[in-house]
Amino acid sequence: MKGILGRKLGMTQVFTPEGIVIPVTVIEAGPCVVLQKKDLENDGYEAIQVGFSDKKENRSNKPEAGHAKKANTAPKRYVREIRGVDLASVEVGQELKADVFAEGEFVDVTGISKGKGFQGVIKRWGQSRGPMSHGSRYHRRPGSMGSIQANRVPKGKRLPGHMGNETVTIQKLEVVRVDAERNVILVKGSIPGPKKGFVQIKETVKK
Repeated sequence: MKGILGRKLGMTQVFTPEGIVIPVTVIEAGPCVVLQKKDLENDGYEAIQVGFSDKKENRSNKPEAGHAKKANTAPKRYVREIRGVDLASVEVGQELKADVFAEGEFVDVTGISKGKGFQGVIKRWGQSRGPMSHGSRYHRRPGSMGSIQANRVPKGKRLPGHMGNETVTIQKLEVVRVDAERNVILVKGSIPGPKKGFVQIKETVKK
């Protein structure tokens, strides 16, 4: 398993030699720094902790600064763990760049989806509206609650609420192009999150 952290820059399109248009998302992938190696003996599982995007020293607390200092780097804004990595092949303080992936490989991209605020059932769940005639009193409300025992709303019932701002993973996206000099990866299709949102790119689990 291999992976890297990055930032979503936006979308564009590329053309194949046959003239086919491919919509792609541009991701600034790395450079990332390996902050820590976790093993079975000390932590109970194997993983590497990776950091991306430097943070100002005055905006980090002492534990963050001390943790980054062990890897001879600055504190990072975005820190995540990647499991399934061969620990012998990486060292603390090592830099990971976009060339960990190659053109034609498939990846899973995880990010935080765009927040939509508090929304009703029509926008949030795609439910139908009621009659819009005067006096119907039922336009964009949620439907009947049915038989609710002891005034209890069942868990998972589709009601108005907070929409978006959730961790979302899009699986098996093709890597169209890798620019190692600019640390940029072009991935076919869309990925979750707004522009400049942090994302995690990992080798796909769907072989």
